[in-house]
Amino acid sequence: MKIAKILLAVGVLAMATPAFAQTALDAVKTAGALRIGTEGTYAPFTFHDASGALVGFDVEIGRAIAEKLGVEAEFVEGPWDGLIAGVDANRYDVVINQVGINAERQAKYDFSEPYIASKAALVVREDNTDITSFESLAGKKAAQTLSSNFGKLALENGAEVVGTEGFDQSIALVIQGRADATINDSLSFFDFKTQQPDAEVKVVATADDADFSGVLLAKGKPELLAAINDALVAIKADGTYAEISQKYFGEDVSQ
Repeated sequence: MKIAKILLAVGVLAMATPAFAQTALDAVKTAGALRIGTEGTYAPFTFHDASGALVGFDVEIGRAIAEKLGVEAEFVEGPWDGLIAGVDANRYDVVINQVGINAERQAKYDFSEPYIASKAALVVREDNTDITSFESLAGKKAAQTLSSNFGKLALENGAEVVGTEGFDQSIALVIQGRADATINDSLSFFDFKTQQPDAEVKVVATADDADFSGVLLAKGKPELLAAINDALVAIKADGTYAEISQKYFGEDVSQ
């Protein structure tokens, strides 16, 4: 009888003691891999090289973060339209794909600290000495896509906008002298100069405000979020980030 009571008491105690739930970070470490959602079609951030290998700035950042977590980086590719939703469906743990940090996304997801910044950059020919600031665009021709925020910024500063279909055409018009300048994304320009270092164009000014991107993950995973932030701090401290940044942009693109 006493033995039965003891066994009953032990059973009740066991039922009353909650099991410790595995955290998202624990799950990643148990699996030995950080599953990363990415497009694979967005150079220079995530794309396939001539050999078919997945490469890019974001790909290398993802691998560096995973290494600091002590696991492998496992990339899961998919189209942009459904990429973030893949976190909800648990197809992967995080998205690393130049996901801009904004209030709408922050309402539903968590973000790491920013790992890359883009700014509006004012680009002119190397021999141009007249344009040194956004304000000095007044009365000049700026090559811009008409509906873009960059085009609006050119107009706000008094430029005559020459309509183009995108970055490549805008840069070409500046090089040819058919436009005095273009305002475009700093990351696009740095990538262009990395690919074409002899192109006779330069940045003479950048906007004060920047747009930042971060690692996106589902809410409610504080341990994983903290570990990713710690990894970002570590790769900046040990020079890994600077090496990746220089490789793809020739610049420090963290600020």
